[in-house]
Amino acid sequence: MRTPARCTYLGDWTVTKLRWKLTADDKERAALEKLSEGCSDTVVKYEVAP
Repeated sequence: MRTPARCTYLGDWTVTKLRWKLTADDKERAALEKLSEGCSDTVVKYEVAP
């Protein structure tokens, strides 16, 4: 079971990566996917940084 705080953190991490066009290797991507299981209510909204 995921806590709301963990889901928020993972969402914020993902937003930061997307906003700043940061890369994620296969290992990081797999870890984020596994850790975010159960966070289906978390919405990721972002704008790309100028």
